[in-house]
Parts: sequence; structure tokens; C-alpha cells
Amino acid sequence: MHASKLSKLAFSALLLAPSLAFSQSWTDDYPPKANHGDNPYAPVVNWLKPIAEPGLVWGSHPGLVVDNAERIFIIQRGELHAPDPLPAGFTDFYGSVPGLNALGPPEGTKREMQNVIFIVNDEGELVEKWNQWDYLFEGTAGPHKIAINPYDPERKVWVVNDGRQQIHAFSNDGKELVMSLGVWNETANDETHLGRPQDIAFLSDGSMVVADGLTNSRVIKFDKDGKYITAWGSKGSAEGQFDAVHAVAVDKQDRVYVADRSNDRVQVFDKDGKHLNTWPELNFPNHILITENQDVWVIDNQPVRMVKFDTEGNRLFSWDMHGRGAGEFEELHEFSVDENGNWYGADNVLGRSLKFAPKPNASPEQLMQEKM
Repeated sequence: MHASKLSKLAFSALLLAPSLAFSQSWTDDYPPKANHGDNPYAPVVNWLKPIAEPGLVWGSHPGLVVDNAERIFIIQRGELHAPDPLPAGFTDFYGSVPGLNALGPPEGTKREMQNVIFIVNDEGELVEKWNQWDYLFEGTAGPHKIAINPYDPERKVWVVNDGRQQIHAFSNDGKELVMSLGVWNETANDETHLGRPQDIAFLSDGSMVVADGLTNSRVIKFDKDGKYITAWGSKGSAEGQFDAVHAVAVDKQDRVYVADRSNDRVQVFDKDGKHLNTWPELNFPNHILITENQDVWVIDNQPVRMVKFDTEGNRLFSWDMHGRGAGEFEELHEFSVDENGNWYGADNVLGRSLKFAPKPNASPEQLMQEKM
């Protein structure tokens, strides 16, 4: 079956199998476009320090967000029991040897829903664990993405709990659950419910847009207090329709960028949902990050490819990083950048988060600037 068909019909099944052959197939079927080059970053080896108890390792890492260099929030889908006996070459993350997959471990592998939300600094050292909120994710596959509103002086932390059909907002110190969008454990396509929400982003007036999602196929807009404003989209492939609304981002003009993942494209809308543009020729885009200078960074995933656009959809630069080695990803699910020019990425499949620093002679035009 052709890779594009696989991406739309059975990507989750693909993740359960060794992916080297698929990686090569994706690279062959989807060769780089214009302005492709070498990775201008180097991985910081052994950056993230393990925090699990003996016998446990990181679970799937679906997301992270930088508040500042001293507070980098990471989410994981619980911790996994390490294989017994340990395979040769196994280290501190579940996917450290071929054939093991943190998103789809072998049947019977026990998952402990603990250390779901934790904070590290830019040295990868633990700052805080928010174990008081682990219970929200019990009985689910764990959280999906995490975000901070750049316009919010309180820096609330938003965590997508798609298994319970909600998105939670926490105080920045983790002491309070401030609000939740959606209705706990109920799904519908209306003004109060969500349907497998995937991501959240924020407009300059404090309102927010939600990627809703995998059950629903729409973008839904709420005011700063969580009151419904409007929604747009339906299932399909025409302009303004979606097939797996996986990410949303907003620029300084309050234009909304949507990763329409299984349609292999990004769509752009105004703040009220009017369609403005479509960027085709992607292949399973997972996340969108817009930096302060209004570069639009999109992570494609078959193969894993970082792509830089301007706000008009011109492809400015890209590089590949698909694999299991140092500085590589099986599925780069969410990424963020700090004020020092380093970026961080969460691997949903291998079960680890990585840090990258600019290479000494890297061109500034090829690097991520500070996020909004």
C-alpha cells in the first residue's frame, strides 16, 4: 500500500511495527521540496535526566512547551515498566531498541499513569512534578498536547485530555485547576462538548481556538472565559473541511493556522473562520509553531521533516530527522523554542524529549527565533 494511503487509514497500526522500512519508503515517496538542507542544529546528548523509579522508564512523550529556560513543561502518557529481561542496548527510554514503541508497547505491558506533567530546566534537571493531577488521565491513553497563552499575564498551562474530551487550564504553579473546556467523558458536536480535541491556541484578545479534532472535524472558538463563540469545518477534503484537525496556531494578525493532518496540508483562516489559504504538499503535519518574527514552523512526519514557511505559505527551508539515533524522531509530536535559541521536541513513539542547540556556523535565516 502506498505511504499516503497508510497515513490516512492505518498510521496508528504502523507505529506498532519497526519503522525503518517505512522511513525509507516515505523519504523515497516524498522527497524534499525546494530549499531543503542540512540540519542547522546539534542535539544535546543525554539532555533529559530520568525521573522514574527503578524498573520504570518514560512513556510516550506527546508534548512539551517552554515557559522560559527554567520552566520547560513536558507531558507523558504515564510511565512504562521496562522489559524483563532488558534487551541488549536498552537505555532510559522505551524505544531505545528497535521493535519497542512507547505509544504501542507489547500487549500486557503495564502503564503507570504517574509523572504525567512535569517541569525541567534547560539542563534537563527536574524542577517540579504535578502528580496531583495524574488522576485526571487514569483510564485513558494520557494527555495529548500542552500550551501556554502568550497573552496571559498569569501564564496558565493548558493540557489537552482528549481521552476525557476536555482541555484543562491550570495555574502556572500547578496548585489550581482553573477551568476545563468540554464536558467530562462526553462527546458531541455542539457548543459545549468536544470530540477528541487535539490542540489549543490563543488570539490577542484572549479568545482561544481548539483543534476539535479526531471525532469532530472542526475548529471551535471560545472567549477568554470559555464561552462558545463560533465553530467552522466538517469532515472532508474541500477547502474549509478537515480530516483529523491535529494542531492550531495563531499569528500576530490573529490568523488561524490549522494542521489538517490526514489531508496532508495546512489551512489558514481569519479569526472568524473565513478560509484564506491552503498549503498543500505536506505529509502528516503534527504541529505548528509561529515565532515572534512570524516564521511559521510545521513539523511533517512521514518522514519527520521540519519545514519553515512565511505567513503566505512560501517554503523557505526544511531538513529531515527521521530515525532512532541521536537527534532523530520516530514521531515528532510537539515542539517549542526557548529565549536562548534552543528548541525542544517530544517523541510520541520513542518516548523521549530532546534538546537542540544551533550549530556554531548555522545561518540565522535557518534557525527558529523566539516564540510568540
